[in-house]
Amino acid sequence: MNNRKLTKRHNMYSKGDVLFDVINYTLMIALCILIFYPLYYVVIASITDPKIVNTGKLLFYPEELYLVGYSKAFKYPSLTYGYTNTLKYTFISIIVSLAVTIPAAYSLSRKDLPGRRTILFLFSFTMFFSGGLIPMFLTIKKLGIYNTTWALVLPAAVSVYNLIVCRSFFESTIPIELLEAAKIDGCSDFTFFFKIVLPLSSTIIAVMALFYATSMWNTFFNALMFLQDDNKMPLQVVLRNLVLSNQLSAGSSGAELAERQKVIDQLKYVIITVAALPLTLIYPFLQKFFVAGVTIGAVKG
Repeated sequence: MNNRKLTKRHNMYSKGDVLFDVINYTLMIALCILIFYPLYYVVIASITDPKIVNTGKLLFYPEELYLVGYSKAFKYPSLTYGYTNTLKYTFISIIVSLAVTIPAAYSLSRKDLPGRRTILFLFSFTMFFSGGLIPMFLTIKKLGIYNTTWALVLPAAVSVYNLIVCRSFFESTIPIELLEAAKIDGCSDFTFFFKIVLPLSSTIIAVMALFYATSMWNTFFNALMFLQDDNKMPLQVVLRNLVLSNQLSAGSSGAELAERQKVIDQLKYVIITVAALPLTLIYPFLQKFFVAGVTIGAVKG
């Protein structure tokens, strides 16, 4: 019986279907290789002798191990501070951003919100125009949060793009009929939001957490502008300082200059690996939420 089913299923595929599958799988495999190899190359280059990497030859495995770059990076005293600060900033940013973005997006998804279009326009306006760097700096100073955690967290608390995606998610997922039925049972707006909307929105919440975490993890320019103490700098700034601290200096011998140049060349790959590794390890566990959330919450019309 099973053989008959397999034979029948096999006969349903025409030569065109088989050819299509072969071409499709071939293109997908080639695309995966094109995406994966640059990441693999950076990791391999970070443990390979820079003399081999600088030849431009294609690397498939570390031909000559050279780990001085990692030794320099992990011995750098500020690296621990950088990781700790970035983890702290990222965690606080996720909490604050979700606490602001999710309620705001739900409110904008309600068609009975007074001034809904005007509020949405004001949000959208900030995507194209801003006050500029100097007004932002003066605002941070005036608020008294310069050189504090909030100088990084509050300016990035709301991403308008994320807000619009969330609003679209709520519009397509939470029907008005559900709210009307809940109100008939005596449910208030706040109760409906916390007990019905949030439990149904775990997908988009996970996606927003991923988006905000990635943004804060990669923060660099705001940290340079709004932080002063070295022990408060996030990872990206610390890694940049690591490269600067190993720059070539005058008065060194030829052998010292050559060795220092090798270290500088390798540090570029080491820094990329060290900075990207945590998110790369976490992302596969959140990928299903990312795909589902972006699909459901895609901007419509």
